[in-house]
Amino acid sequence: MIFKGFNFGMVLQFAIGPVCIFIFQMASLRGFYFAETGVLGVVLIDGFFILTAILGIASIIEKKNIKFSLKIFGSAILFIFGFSTVLSQFNISFLPSLSIQNIYYSNNLFSTAIILTASNPLTIIFWAGVFSAKIAEEDMKRKDIYLFGFGALLSTMFFLTLIALIGSFAKTFFADNVIQILNVTVGFLLIYFSVRMILKKV
Repeated sequence: MIFKGFNFGMVLQFAIGPVCIFIFQMASLRGFYFAETGVLGVVLIDGFFILTAILGIASIIEKKNIKFSLKIFGSAILFIFGFSTVLSQFNISFLPSLSIQNIYYSNNLFSTAIILTASNPLTIIFWAGVFSAKIAEEDMKRKDIYLFGFGALLSTMFFLTLIALIGSFAKTFFADNVIQILNVTVGFLLIYFSVRMILKKV
């Protein structure tokens, strides 16, 4: 389950967003170790969001006649986020997004990263949808959910650390069209997961 969570988390990481770009730019400007303090801040808040999402649904896992509702909820959340990701690449605003302006040169990157990550409360809704979908799809137990969530959190730590390392050696990021292709691809993957979930028998 840790490996599954890690793999799923890595797919999501390729939707390069504000936090990723922020960490890369901080590494380019201030070096790897400085950027890594920001990574720790992001992981701390992501871990809190994931744990909260798990605890929010863990209490109802054992209840009967709930798999269908979980499937509908999870599919809807995945579809909305996938749709939003695709639209955002064409400058169409569908869901609130993070902003990283005016915080590039913060002297306290850890706190700034925490604020930046926590400023998007939709993250917890997304993770709740993910766990709901996975419960319905794979009949996950309480222990499995925690392991899956831990694996997903590890993917955040691994990916952002890699971004910080690359940023410390590079002065330029990917071309805009490459970022757009990656984001659109992930958006359509989330939509695909949503459709597959809704069509799968409980």
